[in-house]
Parts: sequence; C-alpha cells; structure tokens
Amino acid sequence: MLLIPHRSDAADEGALPGDYRKILAIVREADGPVQVRAVGEQLGLDASVRGKLEPLRAKMTKLADRGWLHKRGDGRFTARL
Repeated sequence: MLLIPHRSDAADEGALPGDYRKILAIVREADGPVQVRAVGEQLGLDASVRGKLEPLRAKMTKLADRGWLHKRGDGRFTARL
C-alpha cells in the first residue's frame, strides 16, 4: 500500500498522513497558485534556507503526481477541484 494513495483510489483526504493533509489545506485556502516557499512559511519552516524547503517540495510534487494537487509549469501548485 502506498503511503500517499492516488486520489482516485482514496475515499477522501483522510487517507493522507497528517502533514500531507496540512499541505493540501494550505494550498486550498490560497487565493491562487502557491509557491513552495509560501507553504513552508505557513508550516513554520525556515524558508530562507533552500535546503529546508526541498523535502516540502518533494511532498508537494508527490501530491501532484498522485492527483491531489496540480503542479503548474512555473513550479507553483494549485488544488484540484
């Protein structure tokens, strides 16, 4: 079983681990596409150090790969409807 299920395989976002649900909620609450840095700041990460954001970027990309988020060509993320 995948830690992060494909959106089509999960009944709802409750199937996601807590940190992934937080990321999803932040992106959904945003007025538009968000950068990883903005999500990191809301999670309390030190966004001034790029290395601190890379694990978050990987999580957000995984959410996009599994259909929970949409990764735009400019690297920003939006919520799927």
